[in-house]
Amino acid sequence: MQAQTPFLGTFRNKVDRKGRVSVPAPFRQVLIGESFQGVVCFLSHKVEAIEGCGMGFMSELSESVADMDLFSDNHQDLASSLFADAHPLAWDSGGRIQLPPELMEVAGITDEAAFVGMGKTFRIWEPGAFTAYQGERRAQAREKGLSLPLRRAKEE
Repeated sequence: MQAQTPFLGTFRNKVDRKGRVSVPAPFRQVLIGESFQGVVCFLSHKVEAIEGCGMGFMSELSESVADMDLFSDNHQDLASSLFADAHPLAWDSGGRIQLPPELMEVAGITDEAAFVGMGKTFRIWEPGAFTAYQGERRAQAREKGLSLPLRRAKEE
């Protein structure tokens, strides 16, 4: 199985009166080849931002939730958080999507949005909120001395 190209970088784009915003071209490139030409957006259950991904990743999430005990509280909590408020948003010929007002309101997005790569997903933030969050995360990572083991490609 080939690894998905990750969502990388931070991009700030204007949001018009109707809630339309351009999905950064590098993010659209990651999603090329998906059956749905657009993004899926839903509220983050961790931060006040919008989560974004492709339909393929939503399918992976669905399979993971399906592995949980059906009707358990944990299953219900995650299924409701991930799928009930998810919006498949097709982009137009200019690469714009229209953000649902209820997602914009919770994330505090008005006239500008920051698209932030998170690897397999991305987030859409109100830029000032992201700047504060990013500073906190960097400080936490330094304080905890976080690091990752380097994965080496398996020889075939």
